[in-house]
Amino acid sequence: MIIPVILSGGSGTRLWPLSRKLHPKQFIELVGSNTLFQEAILRLPEFVEEPIVVCNEEHRFLVAEQLRQVNKSASSIILEPIGKNTAPAIALAALKSIRDNKDAILLVLSADHLIQDIEKFHQAISVAKKQAKQDKLVVFGISPNKIETGYGYIKANTPQNENYYDVDEFVEKPNYNAAQRYVDSGNYFWNSGMFMFKASVYLDELDKYEPGILSACKKSYQTEYHDLDFTRLNKDEFLRCPSQSIDYAVMEKTKNAVMVGLDASWSDVGSWSALWDSQPKDDNNNLVSGDVILNEVSNSYIYSASNRLVSVVGVNNLVIVDTQDAILVIDKSQDQLVKSVVKKIQDSGRSEFEHHRKVFRPWGHYDSIDIEDSFQVKRILVNPKSR
Repeated sequence: MIIPVILSGGSGTRLWPLSRKLHPKQFIELVGSNTLFQEAILRLPEFVEEPIVVCNEEHRFLVAEQLRQVNKSASSIILEPIGKNTAPAIALAALKSIRDNKDAILLVLSADHLIQDIEKFHQAISVAKKQAKQDKLVVFGISPNKIETGYGYIKANTPQNENYYDVDEFVEKPNYNAAQRYVDSGNYFWNSGMFMFKASVYLDELDKYEPGILSACKKSYQTEYHDLDFTRLNKDEFLRCPSQSIDYAVMEKTKNAVMVGLDASWSDVGSWSALWDSQPKDDNNNLVSGDVILNEVSNSYIYSASNRLVSVVGVNNLVIVDTQDAILVIDKSQDQLVKSVVKKIQDSGRSEFEHHRKVFRPWGHYDSIDIEDSFQVKRILVNPKSR
């Protein structure tokens, strides 16, 4: 039994102003007509069970509504009272899984990845399943096609049969020179942040290396209860849980890690330049979305999410993003700085870091058309059968 675990936390601040705290990138239609979260659900192979979704409490209605939109369901939607990184999130899903099947295998995926070759993705899952059955902890590694300082790396030993490798070491995000050495060596892969292992094996390794995380997760489950489609945990106990990634907590320490290569046109869509990189461009190497007119523009990404016409003339290598209440203009090579701009917006007490003009609710959404000191005008949309 393979149970997908869709990790749906994260704020996606590097894709501001489109991605915001209450409506982050995984729930936005960045590529095509579906959101990244919906695509993560839709590309699951037929031979797996219904997924477990782990998400922030403030995103719960987005998850439920977006599942409904694509006619899919989850076996459980676990609400984290507060984000504690990936190791606790996966532990929560593992604890849920072994209740139903002590031999359950977890396929841990992120809700905000882009994977274009679905067939190769499914093939890699089949290879990983064989290793997981042998009590290995599998990480999916991506062959690097460029020098990238925004990803962690995996140093792999000689490949074994069926495209799996023994892991030599995990390496944190390197500087440019180190990343160049890694790519040139041919022995390093990008760490995709996707994993596969038995739920019981993961919990055993977590207990061995970070018992405090496992203890806090177990205690937070002791008074769980169901609220509509959601599983709620003991908030006080979960607040005591250490915050660590699965890489720090388990994968860098375990003796049982293996890597399966994944060549499926993968991207974590972690920045505007990464999104620009992953999509086909026009003859001038521009990526355009929305009502946009260009003249003498090259190597740029222009995204209009408002109802306005956006005209751009005589520029190169820019990212321009227009929304109803905020505009971003930045050199594409400097797009890692977006996060610092969002921090400044937050520190100034403005709301644009947190939510859009359009705000989603369990029953639908509203759009704040006009706001003054003594009044607010909203356009309200109520979903069918909601109130």
